[in-house]
Amino acid sequence: MNVRLAAIALCLGLVGCATSLDGNRYSAQTPAFGLFEFFEGSVKAWGLVQNRSGEVVQRFEVDIEGRVDGDELTLDEVFRYGLGEGVTERVWNISRNPDGSYVGTAGDILEKARGSSYGNAFRWTYEMDLPVGDKTYRVKFDDWIFALDERRIMNRSYIQKFGLDVAEVTIFMEKQSAPTSS
Repeated sequence: MNVRLAAIALCLGLVGCATSLDGNRYSAQTPAFGLFEFFEGSVKAWGLVQNRSGEVVQRFEVDIEGRVDGDELTLDEVFRYGLGEGVTERVWNISRNPDGSYVGTAGDILEKARGSSYGNAFRWTYEMDLPVGDKTYRVKFDDWIFALDERRIMNRSYIQKFGLDVAEVTIFMEKQSAPTSS
């Protein structure tokens, strides 16, 4: 009986090992973050990935070009790595729903990504098959974007497998320009 209780306690303890934020805590925070407004035009990003031990396993830069057409946002991302390797390009197609939520797709994202705004914060969740060395792992991403001011945001992503945080991504982004009209 004691072994069974210990196993249950261990399982319950592991469930709590994934980061989980409450977006409602940020609803009154300013400046408000507008996904379409921020990403329309050129954005420059810098980031790193840390494994469970905190070791930096990737450093990268991203050039992002965003185009808005009504309730559709297209993000063209080009990645360069200073450490490690990964995807070199990604195109996101994101739709704003009438209820204020968002859905998005990209070539390497499984099914649909889902997003919600909370004042100065934005949550974006999705699954993907993540290549690491010679293996591929199905993982969940729980991205939290926080507006620092009108031109800069910070993105903190928690990569989860079996309900556990296995890596974290930190990205800083800065709006470079608004789109030019043709």
